[in-house]
Amino acid sequence: MNTVKQLTVGEYVANDFRTAAIFSKYGIDFCCKGNRTLEEVCDKKNLNPTDLEREIQTVLETKNDNAIDFKSWSSTLLIDYIIEKHHSYVEDKSPVLLQFLDKLCKVHGDRHPELFEIDSLFKLSAGALAQHMKKEELILFPYIKKMVIAQKENQPIQQSHFGSVENPIAMMKQEHESEGVIYAKIAELSNNYTTPEDACNTYKVTFSMLQEFELDLHKHIHLENNILFPKAIALQEQFQ
Repeated sequence: MNTVKQLTVGEYVANDFRTAAIFSKYGIDFCCKGNRTLEEVCDKKNLNPTDLEREIQTVLETKNDNAIDFKSWSSTLLIDYIIEKHHSYVEDKSPVLLQFLDKLCKVHGDRHPELFEIDSLFKLSAGALAQHMKKEELILFPYIKKMVIAQKENQPIQQSHFGSVENPIAMMKQEHESEGVIYAKIAELSNNYTTPEDACNTYKVTFSMLQEFELDLHKHIHLENNILFPKAIALQEQFQ
């Protein structure tokens, strides 16, 4: 490819979220593994990088007045959005999905034993996400906001107990990676959320909700990994 700077998948999506649909179409992880270049993901997926870049350019050249430019947002605004939009979503949907999956296991588990593993994986995810979000809301996000205030007031930032902001960020990204593995397995077990012929309405609704949950999590992780976290690291460097 003739691109001067090899953008990563995450950078493409950070610049224009519409490209996420292209990466999703080819099963390319743009959130947890968004640090890879097009050439790297094409090599992994056996795709032609020139063809993929052409698809991306077609999207980028199409006018889109409704696209939200998250990169232009302040870290404070982005944090508030993530909490209100994505953390709240996880908190609202997790109990409902846990209830529905439990029902599916009881009613359909004998004919579809994969439901038990899906149920187990989602329980694991819901518990981990609850803890993960609390760590962000109580530790990482408040510290990022403190850095923003210190920068605006031209004041030094008080040293945190965790040292560099890169330390909790590395932990959050590792936990994001674990979530990505869980939902890749759920998608595999559910045949990409395809319901069987004997599926009842609850079955269909549950799989639809699971798929929506995964897609929302992709956006959630993308905003953190590819936009908020780099902003926080760059902001910290100004205090050194």
